[in-house]
Amino acid sequence: MPNIRPSAYLRNNYNEISEFCHSKMEPVFITKNGHGDLAVLSIEAYEKFCGRYELYHLLDEAEKAEKDGDFMDYDDFIAGLREQMK
Repeated sequence: MPNIRPSAYLRNNYNEISEFCHSKMEPVFITKNGHGDLAVLSIEAYEKFCGRYELYHLLDEAEKAEKDGDFMDYDDFIAGLREQMK
């Protein structure tokens, strides 16, 4: 269940929110005037999220390349790597 807090709570309880974000690796959603405004998360959780996004992007590119026939045979790829290492 999402952890939702008003903006005043962030001002008054920063350390508690920071501890929650670091220990649970989950965001805290901050509202302003009753509407969603921010998502606060630890740097570690943010970096993990960005890494996952980058991985999904690379997998999507690979899938598109395979569908377009724009890929290299595994044996040819390995042979090319070995040639570059000489």
